[in-house]
Amino acid sequence: MTERELFYRYLGLPAFGPMALDIVKAEGVYLYDRGGKDYIDLVSGISVSNVGHRHPQVLEAIRQQLDAYLYVNVYGEFIHSPQVKLAEKLVSLLPSLLDSVYFVNSGTEAIEGAMKLAKRFTGRSGIIAFKNAYHGSTQGSLSILGNEKMKQAFRPLLPDVSFLEFNNFSDLEKITRHTACVVTETTQSEAGLILPADGFMFQLRKRCNETGTLLVIDDVQMGFGRTGSFFSFEPYGIVPDILVLAKALGAGMPLGAFIAPKNIMESLAFNPELGHITTFGGHPVSCAAAIAGIDVLLGGQHPQAAEEKGILIEGMLSEALQKGLISGIRRKGLAHGIDLADVSKRKVFLDSCLDHGVLIDYYLFKPATFRIAPPLVISGEEINEGMGRLLKALASTYLGV
Repeated sequence: MTERELFYRYLGLPAFGPMALDIVKAEGVYLYDRGGKDYIDLVSGISVSNVGHRHPQVLEAIRQQLDAYLYVNVYGEFIHSPQVKLAEKLVSLLPSLLDSVYFVNSGTEAIEGAMKLAKRFTGRSGIIAFKNAYHGSTQGSLSILGNEKMKQAFRPLLPDVSFLEFNNFSDLEKITRHTACVVTETTQSEAGLILPADGFMFQLRKRCNETGTLLVIDDVQMGFGRTGSFFSFEPYGIVPDILVLAKALGAGMPLGAFIAPKNIMESLAFNPELGHITTFGGHPVSCAAAIAGIDVLLGGQHPQAAEEKGILIEGMLSEALQKGLISGIRRKGLAHGIDLADVSKRKVFLDSCLDHGVLIDYYLFKPATFRIAPPLVISGEEINEGMGRLLKALASTYLGV
């Protein structure tokens, strides 16, 4: 059997129609398949590869940690230098209240930990999320996913969960003293990149303060410079009670975290002891990679450049908008939601992108909208090349040229 046949035969797959690209190498913003064809990555592995693929500083940090040790004991029992150094670095970049870091393996695990922490600290059971929000696929995270179609088959899920409309100010009154936490993104990613209305995040923070509710911000997709600030909540003048991180945190390695004030985080250490535990969370190699990745982002001023690069891409799409090949563009930093003019062309366009050597992806809850969110390290020349390929794919899809 060929490797492609083995892929379909032996791997459990999340859907019946994967792209099934056979990638043998990745470097910078390029991926290469077994036939030698190159693809420009305009989605960063869904906001994972903010520093690009196989960044030399990240690789060197991994090598150094490999020479020291891999796994030695469950999280929180031994002092792992990479964990300590990474926690210190993250806290140094955050408001002073967010001073305690709990490492896990992924974004959905970080959401699970954040929900448990909120319930444990407040003694409340109510959890509020937003319609069209995506926070992961484990059962707790699925419970606060704002799309009924994706979770109906798995009910019953967590009780006492309710949903608000994003950007609906009057809905904020539904947050009460029964509510343990509100979980939100500052920009709804899988809804097609929906930005908060002016003042909405501030009023959400205010209502949580009034009711003693913890505000949990999911920065899994939009953190680490994607929006133009290092963390997505910073421009809104608010501080979350719990911040959730993953994806780009590990610079290509599996890693997640939830961060809270020390007095809140300590709720998980008693009544019961070991209130939240993990075997591989904060793996030393992943933490070493994360430190290097943060250094790359900060040293290269990449978060600050995200806005400029995002504007460049948006400008290159303007002609396609005028020609009616796309019907709308939303942008936050170096993240774009682009609406196809004709949803029936979705599969044709995706195939055309692959033919032209460019990787894009669609938002889960907006089937006519595709994302552009390239590595933050992408150069102007690489943007021109990638967008040139994408615009040719659009022309081929709609105009047959």
